[in-house]
Amino acid sequence: MKRFALAIIFGVLATSAMAAPKDCEELRKEIEIKIQANAVPSYTLEIVSKEEAEKHDMAMVVGTCQNGTKAIVYQRNDN
Repeated sequence: MKRFALAIIFGVLATSAMAAPKDCEELRKEIEIKIQANAVPSYTLEIVSKEEAEKHDMAMVVGTCQNGTKAIVYQRNDN
């Protein structure tokens, strides 16, 4: 259930992130703050090319930057 809720949250983040082009590092920091607010203990945010992002589960792509040429991919590291 938590994973589903996070997917919804990140879906909204990805949608709002597409509204205006942002710097990748700035966007990554904004997403990181929201993840930490949800008390996720261990996770990874990675900035990758658009092509690399397509290899990941699209539900884990939480934002795009540099006019859609790069994506930020979220991965929860379960203990």
